[in-house]
Amino acid sequence: MTTLKARLQGDLTAAIKERDTLRSSTLRMALTEISKEEVAGKTARELSDDEVLKVLTRETKKRREAAEAFEQGGRAESAEQERAEGRVLAEYLPAQLTDAELDAFVAEAVAETGAAGPKAMGQVMKAVNPKVAGRAEGGRVAAAVKKALAG
Repeated sequence: MTTLKARLQGDLTAAIKERDTLRSSTLRMALTEISKEEVAGKTARELSDDEVLKVLTRETKKRREAAEAFEQGGRAESAEQERAEGRVLAEYLPAQLTDAELDAFVAEAVAETGAAGPKAMGQVMKAVNPKVAGRAEGGRVAAAVKKALAG
């Protein structure tokens, strides 16, 4: 089984051969971020697929936020470029959870922890995050937890 990083590198090679500039530049940037992460800290190490997913999720979020900023600044062309890069990265992320699926995970975590009231938010977040890792953005998860604890 190939690692996610190896798949990214293979796809980069293919994109370069096909002269797909958007795809090759996006994958190059993603691999650079992964390499930076690998040498951060005291010792260099190989990232696990989960850690690579976290990097890709972070980069996808950056693209979305940049696209929104460009959109507000009236720079539609730049916004579209960021969205296109985001779509390339999204191909490597697991499918996103629907609101119903996310609510089910949150309800399960609330039941497991016996949490009640807004003060228990951290406790529930700790329980639900590993289950939804990479399949729902932190802000969405937090909103769902808040809703469940308020209700």
